[in-house]
Amino acid sequence: MKFPKLAQFKSVPDFQGRLAELGLDLPISEVPDPMHFARACRLGAATSRVIGNRFAILPMEGWDATADGQPTDLVRRRWQRFGQSGAKLIWGGEAVAVRHDGRANPRQLVFSEANLPGLAELRELLVAEHAQQGTTDDLLIGVQLTHSGRWSRPNDPKRLEPRLAYRHPILDGRAGITSEAAVLSDLELSDLVADFVRGAVRAQQAGFDFVDVKHCHGYLGHELLSAVERPGCYGGALENRTRFLREIVAGIRRDAPGLEIGVRLSLFDQLPFQKGPEGVGVPVPWTGPYPYAFGGDPEEPARIAWAEPLAFLRVLSELDIRLVCLTAASPYYNPHLQRPAAVPPSDGYLPPEDPLVGVARQLNAVARVKREFPELLLVGSAYSYLQEWLPNMADAQLAAGNVDFIGLGRTVLSYPELPRDILAGQPLQRRKVCRTFSDCTTGPRNGLVSGCFPLDDFYKAHPDAAKLKALSRAG
Repeated sequence: MKFPKLAQFKSVPDFQGRLAELGLDLPISEVPDPMHFARACRLGAATSRVIGNRFAILPMEGWDATADGQPTDLVRRRWQRFGQSGAKLIWGGEAVAVRHDGRANPRQLVFSEANLPGLAELRELLVAEHAQQGTTDDLLIGVQLTHSGRWSRPNDPKRLEPRLAYRHPILDGRAGITSEAAVLSDLELSDLVADFVRGAVRAQQAGFDFVDVKHCHGYLGHELLSAVERPGCYGGALENRTRFLREIVAGIRRDAPGLEIGVRLSLFDQLPFQKGPEGVGVPVPWTGPYPYAFGGDPEEPARIAWAEPLAFLRVLSELDIRLVCLTAASPYYNPHLQRPAAVPPSDGYLPPEDPLVGVARQLNAVARVKREFPELLLVGSAYSYLQEWLPNMADAQLAAGNVDFIGLGRTVLSYPELPRDILAGQPLQRRKVCRTFSDCTTGPRNGLVSGCFPLDDFYKAHPDAAKLKALSRAG
């Protein structure tokens, strides 16, 4: 299925015409107003702390740390570029495993005691780069704490070593799981709570302002939210399925007082997808109710069922967690929902819908949450696919009060200065605009380092660039 390239639309009316063809209800600004992006945001009523503008750098999964999870020069370069961006909210910058067996790949950062100086250095490098753009008093820096659960590959990039919340009738087959051995017991989950709390304490020691307790993209925290058939105190009723989060939060408040807490949440999910005719993604065949998609209707999984996501957000509000970053689904089994893209990664499928539909689904879902929970500070995702139209669409979302921060992920790998240019009212540098080729995913999925090989001159000259080209030709 082929869809129009966004670069072919030369005016706002042209772009609005495409939105109308797709039946999408999305506002768009004719001319973005830099002041909408430059407004400061107070962190909370009980604090004088402010975040200086409305851009956030989203956490990404690095594949270029050392074997024991310490930063390398490649990691340090990436964090320096986050500092150069001008964004005042750094939502983790990178996913950091709380222990070795929870790494999504063998080159992911790990928040161990031995690695604490290196992780503190990353923050210091980011702050130093940001200081060259102006004040750092209104800069808020967090780090994402994660355990990859079902998708753990701590020792070999080609070998899953999963730790599960529950047995899954579809996903178990993809990972070769045939027994209960990989399922974490209640005692093991309780031990893992302690690892998250230790990670948060180390984050505070390293100077970070907040931690993100990750609940998205099919990783362990997210999978627990759909553990409706799991027995024991971490499964079944939603109260049990949120116990993991509540215990982590209680531990952080006890052992790291003053450290802010955020949550990145996959707000909705669907059936896993697979390659169908001509490589286009289709849902895996399924009959009867499908209860394993958090935020999905069991009777009609393609439809968002709002009751449990809204209930989870009420839990966050009751826990006095105001920093919430919203995303969707999982890159492992339905990436077109999570990360709309023109080109799929090498192990993916062709998009079954115009990626603009996926963008609209996420933006409108965030707007719904903002109406329901005005007290939450919401970071939106899925903006990178908009390319040249990102400033116009983001401006309209901010102006309407639909979101508090514009989250930028893969686009800052190729174009870290994008927030600065928008804040200055400058036109985008088109040669740097992310075109969602997915090479930043295809490379790491095949054991290569993280980076934008098509557009970043540094990675164009990296030895892995030739390997990536060979992979593309083979594909």
